[in-house]
Amino acid sequence: MGQDEGYLLDNQQSEAGTRFDALSALFDASTFRHFETLGAGEGWRCWEVGAGGPSVPAWLAGRVGSRGRVLATDIDVTWTGGAGVEEVQGFEVLRHDVALDEPPAGPFDLVHARLVLVHVADRDAALRAMIRALRPGGRLLIEDADPALQPLICPDEYGPEQELANRLRDGFRQLLRRRGADLAYGRRLPRLLREAGLADVEADAYFPVTSPACDVLEAATVRQVRDKLTAAGLATDEEIDRHLANVASGRLDLATSPMISAWGRRPVEDTP
Repeated sequence: MGQDEGYLLDNQQSEAGTRFDALSALFDASTFRHFETLGAGEGWRCWEVGAGGPSVPAWLAGRVGSRGRVLATDIDVTWTGGAGVEEVQGFEVLRHDVALDEPPAGPFDLVHARLVLVHVADRDAALRAMIRALRPGGRLLIEDADPALQPLICPDEYGPEQELANRLRDGFRQLLRRRGADLAYGRRLPRLLREAGLADVEADAYFPVTSPACDVLEAATVRQVRDKLTAAGLATDEEIDRHLANVASGRLDLATSPMISAWGRRPVEDTP
């Protein structure tokens, strides 16, 4: 893919930590609700794939207690706490590429990935790896965005500020597509989990329509990709500066893409 190869939102950039905090504020409550529905509890062994920040593995560690295990993996563990064992928050951290590396030693009662597979080039291999890591009867929860389902960051496009926001968002999504992101991946998850052999598959969707955390997320995202937007001719520096000022004013109602959560169970009769 040449210059368009690789993950668009590099974890090494300073804005990455701000993005992880905003994503936690927006989606952690929904994710934790799904964990509770799936019965995550004392003694469970959990693998958090593409953890990014520490909030999800830390919550799981508190849930599973000293008899459980939580492993957080990512291709870049900068914001998770670094490779090794994070004693304070009670989870292990491992540098790992879910699409290329063998699954870590398990088996696991719960495997979870949020906003991971939509960015992975070999999504099928990554999904198979996560399912292989489950014990028979174990649960898989995949949460991924579906930007094509609701493409506007300002659904109420009533003026020039909103039109500019939506145009820049379209440019951002063009950059994602050029790097192999599947912007309609979320809606496919229930079918993909069934086709992979999981039982009791269910799914739902959640997306904030406006929130201070949406403003923080948008500003950090635009700053992180502004050079790529201008280099691709998708926006000018003046337009980006104007949009960031509009976001800072608090006058925009900024939404997120719908987050599709899909879950299923590895059949008990399954053997590794």
